[in-house]
Amino acid sequence: MAITHLKRSKPEAEKAEDDAKVRGVVEATLADIEARGDAAVRDLSEKFDGYSPASFRLSPGEIEAAMQQVSAREMEDIKFAQAQIRRFAEAQRASMTDIEVETLPGVILGHRNIPVQSVGCYVPGGKFPMVASAHMSVLTASVAGVPRIVASAPPVDGGPHPAIVAAMHMGGAHEIYVLGGIQAVGAMAIGTETIEPVHMLVGPGNAFVAEAKRQLFGRVGIDLFAGPTETMVIADDTVDAEICATDLLGQAEHGYNSPACLITNSRRLAEATMAECDRLLQILPTAETARASWAEYGDVVLCDTHDEMLRVANDMAYEHVQVMTDRDDWYLENMASYGALFLGPRTNVANGDKVIGTNHTLPTRKAGRYTGGLWVGKFLKTHSYQKVTTDEAATLVGEYGSRLCMLEGFVGHAEQCNIRVRRYGGINVPYGEGAPYREAAE
Repeated sequence: MAITHLKRSKPEAEKAEDDAKVRGVVEATLADIEARGDAAVRDLSEKFDGYSPASFRLSPGEIEAAMQQVSAREMEDIKFAQAQIRRFAEAQRASMTDIEVETLPGVILGHRNIPVQSVGCYVPGGKFPMVASAHMSVLTASVAGVPRIVASAPPVDGGPHPAIVAAMHMGGAHEIYVLGGIQAVGAMAIGTETIEPVHMLVGPGNAFVAEAKRQLFGRVGIDLFAGPTETMVIADDTVDAEICATDLLGQAEHGYNSPACLITNSRRLAEATMAECDRLLQILPTAETARASWAEYGDVVLCDTHDEMLRVANDMAYEHVQVMTDRDDWYLENMASYGALFLGPRTNVANGDKVIGTNHTLPTRKAGRYTGGLWVGKFLKTHSYQKVTTDEAATLVGEYGSRLCMLEGFVGHAEQCNIRVRRYGGINVPYGEGAPYREAAE
């Protein structure tokens, strides 16, 4: 048994150097926004986007004007995509129920699923205006019942991108801003003179947006720590090189540092896929970006068995995992660390990104080991509550609670229990002492 790397991405140390440069820029920029508020946001927008309107927030009239620029066909496509995403999000929401149980006679425990009260949704719009990201964040937050949804995307060609504005508005955004990059997420999280801060930030973005969210985590909640788009193809001889190469390069075009990996037990398929990638890069219109990603962040891993392929895939924990084998359901049952699975050759990551109904904001950089992607549940907080309704229950739980508090040395905690034992059980417990065993009191 052996695992062979026929192609490796650049060393982790070099990738870490790039991250360190971004970290310093983001830290200084967020400090500037905190210190100078709207003035800093305007300066940053002018510097990076050449955009400085009277107000970064779109008025109802400006939203309507932007939507008028969207063609009927584009509007119909957006509505179709949102219908699929809404349908799945509503099914997910229905699976999350409030509960209340009586665990002992007179002891009522429960939880409620309460929406986050305000969310900032960032929609990327630089090299590729990501209309679909508006569905994924804004619409999903709306299904969750978030009462204040703020959406922001950078200007495109000197103004708001019409289709992004349409998707935000139809998805349920209450406030729409034309702001990009660090200034957008910073303003939403920190707040300015004109922008009330939110409780949570969601949505993908470039390296600077991702790092800003990381640094703002704690001040606000975030959906997940997101890096560049990752795609993995797990394939055997049941498929050909053309479909494997297409799926790899179809995601590598996202940026110059988008990892793409093929894991296979077929040397023939591995070598043919590498050759096919070279061929497609001669004709792909976005080849400049995809070629850089494939050259520096592409991996081809040859394994002997499906068990080895599974082990490598779980260890790499990539964002998108396209499985095309003679045992796709086996991978579904056994994969434990990933963002989303795309099973079978009829399925593809692009459909998941844009239209099929699952959410495309997914964990990267091995975060799939401990979190899933954005979904309606990310916008809901599960809060527990307790209620004791009888004297007998207050006495019984109080006795146990008092002794367990004294075991840890928390005398004040114990007294919270003792006063209930005295008041509701008629048992004399001296101040500062643990509750007696019931048989001793009797």
